[in-house]
Amino acid sequence: MKRPLFRRCCHAPGTLSPEDQAVADQFRTMLTALRNPQPWTPGGTQDIAVRVGPFVERAHTRPGDDHGPDMIAVTLVHPHTPHAAAHLHGRQLGYTEHGWLRCETTAILGVWHPGYTMLTHAAAGLPMPDDIGMEPAHYALYIEARKRDNSLDGSTLLRLGPYTQTRHAQQDYDRLTAALDGRQTSLVPGHRVSARFGPFDVSDHRLFADPYEADAVALLDAAIAALKEAV
Repeated sequence: MKRPLFRRCCHAPGTLSPEDQAVADQFRTMLTALRNPQPWTPGGTQDIAVRVGPFVERAHTRPGDDHGPDMIAVTLVHPHTPHAAAHLHGRQLGYTEHGWLRCETTAILGVWHPGYTMLTHAAAGLPMPDDIGMEPAHYALYIEARKRDNSLDGSTLLRLGPYTQTRHAQQDYDRLTAALDGRQTSLVPGHRVSARFGPFDVSDHRLFADPYEADAVALLDAAIAALKEAV
């Protein structure tokens, strides 16, 4: 009986298969990115690479966070963002469960580079740990009165914060928006009153009303009444 013939794919000595070559190129790119990181400067809009334990992760930044140059708010994202499949994979690995986080700037390697992908939890097939060494970055709501001539002139009527969970901020935002519905342009003459999300600035904490100690709509009504009385 003839034995089956097995053919083995051979390469010339000193050459790599296409698969091995791709891995080698990826590793070389990673080393280059680590040795020559592109510096990150505060206020930049580019994604950054941050250390999370022994791993490196891609992160979006949120401008205007507190604590000056030593701390910034970030949210961790899958390294292949913005592809739809990457978003789904990121949810499965827990990337989207942490929300905005306070990241010490000393943990930032530099601007994100695809070469860091090999160093992420996603590349290792590991879920993000519950404790990644960063505290939550709290949220705030701002109720503002802006002039209706499309200029930025105006004032902030009320600051609410900190919200420790986004769903709480969303609930109050919805209630405030409903309370303002139909009255945006009549509450303050010549102005449009609206609510918006923003970062909670710890350095200005005295300017904020605690949303967990009072009703947000009642605080809004009191702020408007005080403004009218002052005028």
